[in-house]
Amino acid sequence: MSCLVVKLGSSIVADERGDVRADVLGRVCDEVAALHGSGRSVIIVTSGAIARGMGVMALPMRPRAVDELQAASAVGQGKLYQVYDELLRARGVPTAQVLLTFFDMSARTHYLNARQTLRKLLEWRVVPVINENDTTTTDEISFGNNDFLAAQVAILLGAERLLLLTDADGVFTADPRVDPAARLVAEISDFSVLDDLDISQTASPLGSGGMRSKVIAAEMATAAGIPTVIASGLTPGMIAAAAAGSAVGTAFPAREGRYSSFKLWLKYAKPSRGRVLVDAGAARALREGGTSLLPVGVVDVTGSFDAGDAVEIAHDHVTVGKGISNYSAAELRQVRGLQSRAVHELLPLASDEAIHRDYFVLS
Repeated sequence: MSCLVVKLGSSIVADERGDVRADVLGRVCDEVAALHGSGRSVIIVTSGAIARGMGVMALPMRPRAVDELQAASAVGQGKLYQVYDELLRARGVPTAQVLLTFFDMSARTHYLNARQTLRKLLEWRVVPVINENDTTTTDEISFGNNDFLAAQVAILLGAERLLLLTDADGVFTADPRVDPAARLVAEISDFSVLDDLDISQTASPLGSGGMRSKVIAAEMATAAGIPTVIASGLTPGMIAAAAAGSAVGTAFPAREGRYSSFKLWLKYAKPSRGRVLVDAGAARALREGGTSLLPVGVVDVTGSFDAGDAVEIAHDHVTVGKGISNYSAAELRQVRGLQSRAVHELLPLASDEAIHRDYFVLS
């Protein structure tokens, strides 16, 4: 079942005070309703719950502490969804609120359940309005921002297209806010050209992303064969134009997919907390054999990380890949180079694998 995934950034959803941009969201819902009425399936991934909570609570700036961010999200999430529900219901379109977490994408059973639920909603001709469950997630188990979540939803459903709406017209050669000579890049098919562009990582005062996160999301989605567009959500007609395949914003053509949804997220979005150096045999097995990494193949460990964190795997100063560690840094230092029997003598409850092959991705 094909669908269009439309992601709205915080700067589109709310103004600087955290108040909902009713005119912008009204126009967005007009376009979504028109597509829905023509028989197309649309999914909305929205930011703005924290921004909305900030507005309700009259907070002067975006909080930094995790508990404050979660509390602001709790205040704003229901109120934000209510806006979408009322706007779309007035246009004859039923909606459903869907809150997803990292575990919904990384755990196989949760992943399949999420896909099944979203497919059923689309089959029922309901527009899902998706956000990350910021109220309960932490930095270690979150997508980081909704650009990555939108890419994961698109991959999850095999979407026909991903549209990332922001307050910029697309990707520029430099930040147009500070460089008047910056030019819009109409299409990016080779991501290596991004090295020559000055892509800002700065988010809006209300958001958590920035243009770089949108480019990474585009890289994730196109690697799964999903064409992606970054465009302005403040310009009328963008959703309809993108859905029709028109040349708007910055287009990222689809590439051949090689990785699962989880591995794409791991490769592009999950930050590494440390580095694990392996011997030549382990590096070769990881590259060529698709095997798990065992403690016996570990030569050294750098950084401080916990079990469940992502770490880089390297051999001879060359990165091999990235994986989710089953050990903390201290535990892995303790058992590095040891056979499984010796490992279990030191750590009886330890996993046989330092990194399981299902939670490892090549660079």
